[in-house]
Amino acid sequence: MKTVLQIILWIACIGFGYLIYNSVNAPIKFGNVKQERFQQVINSLKDIRNSQEAYKIANGRYAKDFNSLISFIETGKYTITQQRDTSYLEFNKQFGIDMLTEKKIIDTLGFVSVKDSLFKNDTRYKTLMNVPTAPNGEKFTMDAGTIDKSGYKASVFIAKVPKEVVLYDQPKDLVAREKTLVNVEEVNGPFISVGSMEEVSTNGNWPPIYDKKERN
Repeated sequence: MKTVLQIILWIACIGFGYLIYNSVNAPIKFGNVKQERFQQVINSLKDIRNSQEAYKIANGRYAKDFNSLISFIETGKYTITQQRDTSYLEFNKQFGIDMLTEKKIIDTLGFVSVKDSLFKNDTRYKTLMNVPTAPNGEKFTMDAGTIDKSGYKASVFIAKVPKEVVLYDQPKDLVAREKTLVNVEEVNGPFISVGSMEEVSTNGNWPPIYDKKERN
């Protein structure tokens, strides 16, 4: 009986030791996985934002769906302009004399492909809608429209993905805690998002640390 009890106690000690180790190690492992995956998702959201800003310059509004946005990237062009000042004498009827008139002239120098400008030779724009690391081909949710700001109709857009989609295989308790975070050093709330349908903003809800890392 003494031997049996010793064996049971050793098993219990090992079990408790594993639980203690796991309680310390699991959040560290979760944090590493989270940061790596969030960075990939945020890189994609930056691509969406850059593409939307180019779309708005050309069309005066944001694209409501990915098909329109990707089609624009493939065929759209930026207009390259140059502004210069000019002045000349012009007869002023009010004063009855020639007076110096100054004007600004905008010259069109040419056009640059949106695809080449934003993505160069990379074809990742074709899969803008796909959430990186998502296990079942989940897509970003995107919407666009206008809101009234002091009588002015402003174009807005949003693209987002739930955190649980990105952290699909992580401990449920840590994911639940992650969705409630409110911290200047973290991605706040249940989504990773860029833009807003309530405010005139193209900001993302991530901290500056994710902007300091270059895309691989």
